[in-house]
Amino acid sequence: MKEGIHPNYRDICFVDLSNGFKFVVRSCAQTKEMIKLDDGREVPLFKLETTSESHPFYTGTQKSVDSLGGRVEKFRNKFAHLKK
Repeated sequence: MKEGIHPNYRDICFVDLSNGFKFVVRSCAQTKEMIKLDDGREVPLFKLETTSESHPFYTGTQKSVDSLGGRVEKFRNKFAHLKK
């Protein structure tokens, strides 16, 4: 491989800001912060808003739109008493 043309592919610690879940994978993501891991290694830190540990789709807490009823059905139920 040619020198100087490839991105810096290295271990990076990704942290879920909503629950503190951490995982280390290899990535080319650009970071400015570093974190010291439990095993003593110091790796770049990348902060995430949500991961599979906190996203409702993956945790099973997502509400289905079909079970909540549609907009038209909600409107009809709300104003059913005004029907002549």
